[in-house]
Amino acid sequence: MSRKSYTGKEVSVSGPYSHAIDAGSHLFFSGQVAKNALDYEEVTGSIEEQTKQCFINLERVMKDAGVTFDDVVKANVYLTSMKHFQGMNGVYETMFSEPYPARTCVAVYELPLGADVEIEVVVYKK
Repeated sequence: MSRKSYTGKEVSVSGPYSHAIDAGSHLFFSGQVAKNALDYEEVTGSIEEQTKQCFINLERVMKDAGVTFDDVVKANVYLTSMKHFQGMNGVYETMFSEPYPARTCVAVYELPLGADVEIEVVVYKK
């Protein structure tokens, strides 16, 4: 089986991975942090700002794959501290509508590029 990958315009990678991989009925999107955007300029460094940029980065990759946030069935959110949960969640809830995707949110010790939040998603292709 050959793997088809998708790449978002103006989104970098910080290692040997693809932005998204097509697995037939599902697309698996690599986690995005704010600083993966080539045009990202940190203004406040707030969790809300970083979360918005994560979604912008994901949307850029989704555009290449021809899908939207309405197609997301699962999201994984990684935070460097659960004190960021409320701020992240406030932005997160504006990106989806009911029925919301399944989600896991965990705190980790640290994330790539000094990020405080990383978000990855799984999409079901219709």
